[in-house]
Amino acid sequence: MKRRQIAVITGIGGRLGQLLTRRLHREESWKVIGIDRRPFPRRPADVEHLRIDIRRKACEDLFRTHRVDVIFHLGLMHDPRQGTGEHHTWNLLGTKQVLEFAQRYEVPKVVILSTGDVYGPQSDNPAFIGEDAPLLGAQRFSGMRDLIAVDMFAQSYFWKNPEIETVVLRPPHILGGVRNAVSNYLRLPRIPVLLGFDPLLQVLHEEDAVSAILLAARPGLRGVFNVVGPDALPLRQLVALTGKPTLALPHVILPGLAKRLFQLRLANFPAAELDYIRYSATLDGRRLQELARWRHAYSVADSVSAALRRGIFDGHQAPVALQAAG
Repeated sequence: MKRRQIAVITGIGGRLGQLLTRRLHREESWKVIGIDRRPFPRRPADVEHLRIDIRRKACEDLFRTHRVDVIFHLGLMHDPRQGTGEHHTWNLLGTKQVLEFAQRYEVPKVVILSTGDVYGPQSDNPAFIGEDAPLLGAQRFSGMRDLIAVDMFAQSYFWKNPEIETVVLRPPHILGGVRNAVSNYLRLPRIPVLLGFDPLLQVLHEEDAVSAILLAARPGLRGVFNVVGPDALPLRQLVALTGKPTLALPHVILPGLAKRLFQLRLANFPAAELDYIRYSATLDGRRLQELARWRHAYSVADSVSAALRRGIFDGHQAPVALQAAG
């Protein structure tokens, strides 16, 4: 009987981790082991879930006792309310430890989910940003520093360990059941926009994100890839798909208001993230499309609809950034 391949998923308790697990679980050729301190509700019975910290030495026992075929490293922290020290140790030191285990125990494939946000929204961005562009996301948003550090560390690891097929994925804003700034923004009862600004935005359905992660595990694929779904839309057209009213505000007022609401815990994302509704940061996804024949399956409307459905049915109160201004 052919041996089942073993996939280790860090961050298995997150939305993408759970979706990826269920996809792999449908294939009899895979055994899934997850690492995450968070729970995994309705976890498939034969999926092993280790509720441990990826920074702890206990993680090494997993690699010592199993012949792991692929690591899907999804367990990065994006919570802006966590301190910079916690962010740094969790993201950078946790990633460093996972990659060291991959080298020590000869894991042939590592897939790291980064983010297109590492490029940063800038007034002088090119029309389409390629994988070789500088990572400027921390220039105005310091919370991106450790995510950029993880991305750069993964690139260095790729060159230093050519025997391991390392893939770094940089998707745009992922919509669906995920809890991120753009999903939360579109779930607001009244959606703020900036007078005089209408940047292009790219979004990716969460199921397409999982498909790209699975594709990255294909033997022979390695390197850094932007993951691009449907064509970018102007922000106001994207917002129109929600069917909700907008609140147009001058850009000189909005950052101060957002900062105050974040301090009062009436908003769940910092003022610096408002640059995403001011400037464009559109990714060039041709490399993944040409090398791996990557194609998205869901439209922008599908993605927005998925985000709104999740906001209604998961019992989660979406952050109310700027709602008070309405």
